[in-house]
Amino acid sequence: MVKLVMLGTGHAMVTKCYNTCFVLDSGNGSIMVDAGGGNGVLTQVEKAGVEWSGIKALFITHAHTDHIVGCIWVLRKINILIKHGQYEGIFRVYGLEENLDYLKYSCKFLLNDLLSESIQFIPICGGDKITECQIEFEVIDINSTKKKQLGFKALIRDKNNELSMVCLGDEPCHAASEHYVRNADWLLSEAFCLRSEKERFHPYEKHHSTAYDVGQIAERLGVKNLLLYHTEDSDLENRAKKYTEEAMLHFSGNIFVPEDLDVIRIL
Repeated sequence: MVKLVMLGTGHAMVTKCYNTCFVLDSGNGSIMVDAGGGNGVLTQVEKAGVEWSGIKALFITHAHTDHIVGCIWVLRKINILIKHGQYEGIFRVYGLEENLDYLKYSCKFLLNDLLSESIQFIPICGGDKITECQIEFEVIDINSTKKKQLGFKALIRDKNNELSMVCLGDEPCHAASEHYVRNADWLLSEAFCLRSEKERFHPYEKHHSTAYDVGQIAERLGVKNLLLYHTEDSDLENRAKKYTEEAMLHFSGNIFVPEDLDVIRIL
């Protein structure tokens, strides 16, 4: 079984949930995508019941604080496990070269112990292809309007099925990325707020979109399953219902608006 474990679902300034990051578990190991903005990632991994020894790689989409600062804590945790003989193999960290340089410098400055040679930093850019935990990834330059940012298209297989999953980081789908998204089985997309509350949260000024916008794009591009995250947290109790209803105004496929720690079966 391949599953998605949502460690966090909120944007940078949330206080009622954790920043958007997740673990993609292939059944043959896991890949963590971003790590949120602090050591809360350690709590989320523990609550989710994810084994650190099974996390084989970390994919960093971009260097905003709510995505990369938690990576320092992930590396500290993995480094301690390696030091005590509780982690086997190589832990690979993928990201833009400048972001990896920032992360290595931060760890050197902030952590007491030098990072083990079993932690490898691997620079990537749009168009690169990597395989982790038997999942094939094609790296996407999402053409960010802010800080340079990566996403990916993942091909996930078992004996009888193959499906595609596209992650576009935390910005709207750019025209140059539409060919990756077209007919995808899964699209993981930011939805900063509801269209009905855009005057309150100003998503476009922050280079984000609404649930309404994402529903339009997903329907036009033939997406089958749409997952919305990186949202505001003003009404978590009703968030899933409201965001689903708004996306459904255009999108006819399946809609998921997860809470922190939700587990979603992909295959």
